[in-house]
Amino acid sequence: MFPLVYEINTRIWLKKLSAIHNRAITLGNVPESEFAFFASSGFDIVWLMGVWNPSLYSKSIATAHPGLRTSFFEHVDEIAPGDIASSPYSIPSYTVSDLLGGKDELVQFREKLHAYGIKLMLDFVPNHLALDNEWLPKHPEYFISLPRAEWVHDPGAGFEYMHGKYLACGKDPFFAPWTDTLQLNYARHETHEMMTGNLLKISDLCDAVRCDVAMLVLKSVFNSTWSRLSGPMPQEFWSNAIATVKARHPGFIFLAESYWNKEWELQQLGFDFTYDMPFYDFISSAPVNVEKLSGHLKGQWDYQKHLCRFIENHDEQRAAEKIGLNNKAAALVFLTAPGMHLVHQDQMSGYHKKIPVQLLKQAPEMNDTDLEELYGKLFQLQKKPLFQEGQISWLEVNTACSSHCFGFQRFLGNEYAFVLANFTATGITMEFRHPSPENLDIDALNYISSEDVDKSADMTYDAPFFHVRLSPHEAVVITP
Repeated sequence: MFPLVYEINTRIWLKKLSAIHNRAITLGNVPESEFAFFASSGFDIVWLMGVWNPSLYSKSIATAHPGLRTSFFEHVDEIAPGDIASSPYSIPSYTVSDLLGGKDELVQFREKLHAYGIKLMLDFVPNHLALDNEWLPKHPEYFISLPRAEWVHDPGAGFEYMHGKYLACGKDPFFAPWTDTLQLNYARHETHEMMTGNLLKISDLCDAVRCDVAMLVLKSVFNSTWSRLSGPMPQEFWSNAIATVKARHPGFIFLAESYWNKEWELQQLGFDFTYDMPFYDFISSAPVNVEKLSGHLKGQWDYQKHLCRFIENHDEQRAAEKIGLNNKAAALVFLTAPGMHLVHQDQMSGYHKKIPVQLLKQAPEMNDTDLEELYGKLFQLQKKPLFQEGQISWLEVNTACSSHCFGFQRFLGNEYAFVLANFTATGITMEFRHPSPENLDIDALNYISSEDVDKSADMTYDAPFFHVRLSPHEAVVITP
């Protein structure tokens, strides 16, 4: 019910494997040990981020962009021209890159995943295409035309694709345009048809898609951003597109990257899961915003069960860097809460350096073996029916420092588990009362602590109250 997803930066990963094995590794000859790792970790879906044909224009822009170059040097000390690539979200066509092995090798990779019972997820970018996309200049009507006066006022807002003719660059209304992309025009039915065709093409190659900035093509968002140039978007894109794909592939999974509290709206249009940015924002803040986090986790079950939770992905800072001392406790809370769980490459090893998506070089880092062991335990726990199907309810916790502590229960029939977290810098004792543990044998309890300590001396039970001592920055999950 709640898939465990592993996100891989495909270009970095294959380059690293090639160095380790001293031979060229592409999708068709990935070592069997990698598939064994996916399976032993319990991943249900592997998301290969960045498999599509690269854009020459995007690479050129990335190479010359001073701001991007600065971000590269924050990660590595030296950069060669071959270390820079196009953005994986500036897509000229939905064709698998030959540099990675092409379509045939992607099919082989998917078949190997299926042999281990694992699905494949790929990217779909609905809002924009690369400057050098395959539909231009034959179909400029698929994109938003920009008057010359607008381009003169702000050259970064558009692209002169023919002499004296301009198209708008793709954008999020709250940020500067993505200058290596062109904004798709969803006011036109032809654009809906073309992009639905791309979705169908992708769906024949994989089992799930992660839809980039999915909320940007909601009718309300598109119209508020673009209708003055394009005219109004007549109908929603997602409901028809999702239904068309699922008619061909009934079990296909749609994941939306979503912001601005648009999760419920996207779920109603057919998305199986939507990014849970509020969860990420609340748990990664310093200090952790426990009041808002607890309120968010009390949301309706029909909403909660369609959320995709994470504490790191390719767009965000590394969890070990951003969350810091609370990283292990956050990992435990994240993997015991309901919903899809998204784990980013090297997250379990505690890497600190975020890799810009245009960079093909990764700085070496030391693995945090304690964190890896914790993730291993949590991955196994997450597979139990209680955590796959169980609902969530809140625990009323008594403690001297409740502003940065909380607890919740997962329950399924007569089964239950308790999750407690202390995000403070001091040790505390948490007390809670709940009808489930009455007449419970405390010696029969199992627990996983984020700090890998023996909790037997830290838990007492005086019916109907539990007393649990937590160290600074510690979380624990208690199961019978």
